[in-house]
Amino acid sequence: MDSLIAAAARFLAAGDAVEALKRVALRDDPPALALRGIAMAQLGELPRARELLRRAARGFGVREELARARCVVAEAEVALALRDFGGSPRALTAAAATLDAHADRGNALHARLIAVRRLLLLGRLDEAAAALNGLGARQASPSLQAVAELAAAEIALRSLRTVAARAALARADEAAERARVPALRAEVAEVRAALERPAARRVDAGREQPLHLDEVEALHASGALVIDACRRGLRAGTAWLPLARRPVLFALARALGEAWPADVHRNELIAHAFRTRRPNETHRARLRVEIGRLRALAALWVRVEATERGYAFVPADTRGPAHSASGEHVVVIAPPIDGDQASLVALLADGAPWSTSALALALGASQRTVQRALAELEAAGRARSIGKARARRWLAPPLAGFTTILLLPAALPLG
Repeated sequence: MDSLIAAAARFLAAGDAVEALKRVALRDDPPALALRGIAMAQLGELPRARELLRRAARGFGVREELARARCVVAEAEVALALRDFGGSPRALTAAAATLDAHADRGNALHARLIAVRRLLLLGRLDEAAAALNGLGARQASPSLQAVAELAAAEIALRSLRTVAARAALARADEAAERARVPALRAEVAEVRAALERPAARRVDAGREQPLHLDEVEALHASGALVIDACRRGLRAGTAWLPLARRPVLFALARALGEAWPADVHRNELIAHAFRTRRPNETHRARLRVEIGRLRALAALWVRVEATERGYAFVPADTRGPAHSASGEHVVVIAPPIDGDQASLVALLADGAPWSTSALALALGASQRTVQRALAELEAAGRARSIGKARARRWLAPPLAGFTTILLLPAALPLG
């Protein structure tokens, strides 16, 4: 390795892409192309970075498998930044194995951390946590320790374990300080700020109260029946009943929860569940059927009883008002953003450009459904697109007023 390549590599490791480019900008040999690609990625020129890394990998040839593996890892990180999940993760796994075989432990760990971050973006929290726990990142360099602790903090945040998240952030902050990489320190500060911003709204009979993540966690641990409009389900302690695929039942549960302990008129329930303002006997018959289904599903926590006007929630252990350990029995939490596209807005809020296919994969929805939602958001001025055809990407302005953690896919464990 010549002195210019070595100097550029040192500057890149410290996060100084401009100084690195000064050493290799006019060179076209494979090592210089690889370093130029990494530098361009650090400067945000991701498509150009991907092109340079691919040229470098071709230039190294089959005999220089260590250098090729490093290019594969760098290109995988660029794909992650581009929110391109179309490629197979097997190439990254193979590259990590090659790096291990050549005793390049740092880059092998970096490859596996990229795989963990990919799982996080796709909402596969259990897989991400299992993969992270097996890495042994505590013995790595400070910069890799910081990345690992940031991943641990995000897993804890999206699992609503704020104490664990704060501990991981403290370790990430300490590692980032030792690494002296400004971008890492900024990322730690941004995640820490998310803990201090409202994450949801509590809705009670027309009144709204902003909630932070630790307050949402406290509600879940209180023993109250939490009607969670962020994840569309019912939670009481560790029990979780998902209703995302049963929108009528969830609409009824939310309307009854917001009115609790009062009842809700039948016509109002029909309007919430069936979206009609002119109820007829068919709607009333269907309402009775859906109420029966909700009554059976929620029987362990609450009863649904008929009143003269309509229906009401009544605690399961008594016909009068009852309270959990927190002094409440039924609580409704709603997203910080109204609308059916809340999860989509939450993914776009990270400021990175997303393709339609990547959004569909992260949300578990069809591409056509995501395209329709994006068109509505664009019409409302809440999303914008760049590029054309297959190169089209979607972004949203940063939502600095609140955190979108609860709106992200798989934000709560379903156990």
